[in-house]
Formats: sequence, structure tokens, C-alpha cells
Amino acid sequence: MRQPKGFEDTTHPDHVYRLHKAIYDLKQAPRQTSFLVSIGFTHTKSDPSLLLFNKGNVKLFLLIYVNDILLTGNDHTALNNIIMQLQSKFLMKILGLVSSFLGIKISRKSDQYFLTQKHYAHSILQSAQLTTCKPLSNPTCTKLPQTYGSDPVLDDPNMYRCITGSLQYLTLTRPDISFSVNLLSQHMHQPQPQHVYLLKWLLRYIQGTLNFGIPILKSNLRLSAYSDADWAGDPISRKSTSGYCSYLGNTLISWTVKKQTIVARSSTEFEYRSLAALAADVIWI
Repeated sequence: MRQPKGFEDTTHPDHVYRLHKAIYDLKQAPRQTSFLVSIGFTHTKSDPSLLLFNKGNVKLFLLIYVNDILLTGNDHTALNNIIMQLQSKFLMKILGLVSSFLGIKISRKSDQYFLTQKHYAHSILQSAQLTTCKPLSNPTCTKLPQTYGSDPVLDDPNMYRCITGSLQYLTLTRPDISFSVNLLSQHMHQPQPQHVYLLKWLLRYIQGTLNFGIPILKSNLRLSAYSDADWAGDPISRKSTSGYCSYLGNTLISWTVKKQTIVARSSTEFEYRSLAALAADVIWI
């Protein structure tokens, strides 16, 4: 393994590390990718972990995340051939039709899929010791109280950072909490009592919405997008926050909440900045 940046040996800068064992369970990963390319797969430009097999009328999609693989396509015979080739080359376990992937539960119906992270969200509540808390109907408190009570778990800055970081992964299927998580993530270095209060508020909202998720619907392929922003929403920096989302047919495929980099001087300017960011995202899609 090459010397990682920041940990180079100045005396022997060209030396490499000899590992006693593979790290991150990646023993077969480099061989997997090279073998897949050799049998006709190519890396997609949007995601190097996603490989595409396109030959004639056969289209197969293969997604690799460390040692978890998701394979789908439009030809059952070709799918079985690829599985047999992978099994002959690597030690693998075939789990059948997908029901979960990377902690995301995938439910199937005749006309849609439904993605949810209920068990992952429940584990976050367990870490915060809030599995029996009273739920709330709004992810963000619009009016903060004058005084704040103490919380034996969330008052610890390390626990605040741990739970807020975990919530960032939850936004993969929960766009409704994206703004709240973005707000909490801005105070990871030194959370104050009001930030702990907002975190607990969000967790109570999650407690009441554990079954929420993202539906993938069978519909048209019309691409539509929407944007919005709040003017000078941050009371300290006076910067605005942009939010936008894109739909393919009736399926939500992209969403972002992000603070703008500069202070907008008018209500028109911050709206145009949000719209420009959305336009760039739509062009990429």
C-alpha cells in the first residue's frame, strides 16, 4: 500500500507499506473489477462503482460497494451466465431477489419499489435512548425556547457528532429531514444547547415517521425539477439556504439542501442562485 498523504516517511518517501492482512475487507475487490471489465462490463461516468453491460438488446447493471453486489438487467439468461462466471472466479453467496442493500430495505409491489431505512433509523434512536419518546409532526422547530433542559446522552459533543453523522446517511431515503440535518451539521465542532435541542426535536420527529421512505414508481420519463431558497436564513452569516429536487416521472431521484456561498443582497438574487444550482444539476442528470 502506498504511503497515505500526511503520513509519509521523509527518509524513505518511495517506500510502501507491507500489510499483514487486507484492510476494509477488500481482498477480492481489485480482482472483481478487472474481471468484470474483461467480460464486457464498463464503468459508468456518473459512478465508478456502477458497471454497465450493453450488448445487443441485453442491458445489465452491476453495483459494487466493497463486498456487496447488486445485479439486475433485462435478460434472465444473461444474468444467470454472469452469476455463474462470478461464482467460478470468486467465493460468493447468492442471496436471491433483493430485499435489502447497505441497510436500505427494498419492498416490491406490482407497480413500484419502496426504499426505507426503518431499522437504521431505529438504531439511531437506540443510541440516543429515545426509542420511547413522544413523536413530533415537524422535523424542525420554528421558534426556540428561552431556556433549554439538559439531556444526559445528547449533551455529550461526541454523541452529538456521532448521531448527526448517522443522520446524514438516513437522508438517502428521507429527503424530508435534509434541511434539518444540514442545519445540525453546521455546528459539529462546538454544539450549543440550542443545537442539542434541535437534534432531539428531529429525533422525536423520526420516531413518529419510521415508515417513511422513497417510492420508485413505474411512470413516464419526463424530467422535472423545483427549487426554493430562504433569504438570509442564517442569523449569524446572513447567508441563504438553497433547496432543490428533481423528478423522473413521479419518482424523486435527486435532492439537495445547501447553504449559499455568498450573502445575497436581494430576494431576487438568492432565488436566481438557487435556480442556477438546480440548472447545473439538471444538466448533469
